[in-house]
Amino acid sequence: MRHLRFRPEINAGSMADIAFLLLIFFLVTATVSTDAGINRLLPKLCPNPPCTVDIHDRNILAVMINNDDQVMVENEIVSLENLKELAKNFLDNNGDESCNYCNGQKVASSSDSPKEAVISLVSGKQTSYKQFIAVQNELTKAYYELRNTYAMKTFNKPTDNLTKEELKQVKTAYPFLLSEAETN
Repeated sequence: MRHLRFRPEINAGSMADIAFLLLIFFLVTATVSTDAGINRLLPKLCPNPPCTVDIHDRNILAVMINNDDQVMVENEIVSLENLKELAKNFLDNNGDESCNYCNGQKVASSSDSPKEAVISLVSGKQTSYKQFIAVQNELTKAYYELRNTYAMKTFNKPTDNLTKEELKQVKTAYPFLLSEAETN
């Protein structure tokens, strides 16, 4: 007669619990990287070509980032810290005195009004992404500060607390007109 031997089995029920706990631990402790980028609206397609606009030279602020990441405004090297103030002075200039809300110096060789002013940003092929984003941030800060000042004067509240109609009026007063290009 053969003797049957009893083999003990391993209880696998708790293995599923452990795997589930490890999965939860991983999901809670893992960091999910967020995409960094620039929030911009692309221009609408031109319904009736040719869609070109003549812009007077004094209404264009030429900002260039060369291949060595140096920032130049109107062919003069400037520090990144000064770029915001230069952009604000250009945008708010009121050269033709048609802007009743502008606080600029009314320099005849600079922009006529914020609605006419365009910032032309040109970058070199070797410009670093970090420097390009830093310049974009400074230019965006210039617009934000001008819009916030306008909102405080007009509506007595910052741009963060405006209604959609009020914000639309602020953006109409200081439209974000930025032309981007890359050098050959």
